[in-house]
Amino acid sequence: MKMFIRCMICCAVALIAGLHTFAQSGSIRVLMVGGGGSHNFERWYGQEDAATLEKDGLATVTYTQDPSTILQHLPQTDVLFLCNNQPISDSATRKAIFDFVEQGKGLVLAHAAIWYNWQDWPMYNFKLVSGGSRGHEKYGEFSVMVNNRKHPVTKGLPAKFTLKDELYYYKEDTNGPGIRVLATTGPDASGQTYPSLFVVRNPQARIVGFALGHDAAAHELPEYRTILRNAVKWVAKK
Repeated sequence: MKMFIRCMICCAVALIAGLHTFAQSGSIRVLMVGGGGSHNFERWYGQEDAATLEKDGLATVTYTQDPSTILQHLPQTDVLFLCNNQPISDSATRKAIFDFVEQGKGLVLAHAAIWYNWQDWPMYNFKLVSGGSRGHEKYGEFSVMVNNRKHPVTKGLPAKFTLKDELYYYKEDTNGPGIRVLATTGPDASGQTYPSLFVVRNPQARIVGFALGHDAAAHELPEYRTILRNAVKWVAKK
């Protein structure tokens, strides 16, 4: 009898372990690259956003602030999530990122990653961001207007929400692949609005640009978390 009970317990443990393994293997493998200046990348991306994405088994996040590790992680990655403003100087890594996109893998470009960061890598902004930002309003409160509530990335969002953040002056490069605007921010002091959430029209892969994300006021906001999870899920084609 004791042997029977022991066997039943072992079988139950094995079954639970198997279900856990199945859930993990079905999650989206995200490589998140942070690092650079003016932001606490480790806290708000490596910790807060990683936890948001990993909730309920949606994703498994590998976070790094060392660009030299990108090459080793990309083969096991479904979605590349760039939020960094530090250089990615290695030519092989740059090529691998473009190859990753051309293979149809997902790309999310968050906050600092949609800036014009690198003069020696113009193709990054031209082809992947289809533009970029060279400035922003002083940190403060502004509104986000959701222009397209039918897109999977905006599912569950209200028509408008407010937050404190950096209002990025993102401008589309009309010579680039083009964008589909999903949400705008503003108006700024001059009355102008700017794309805050958009899809880059890439023929091979799904790319989402997301301007929000300076600190806790953004990363802990329910609307931000909704966009984050929707974007990763959509670019992964899940």
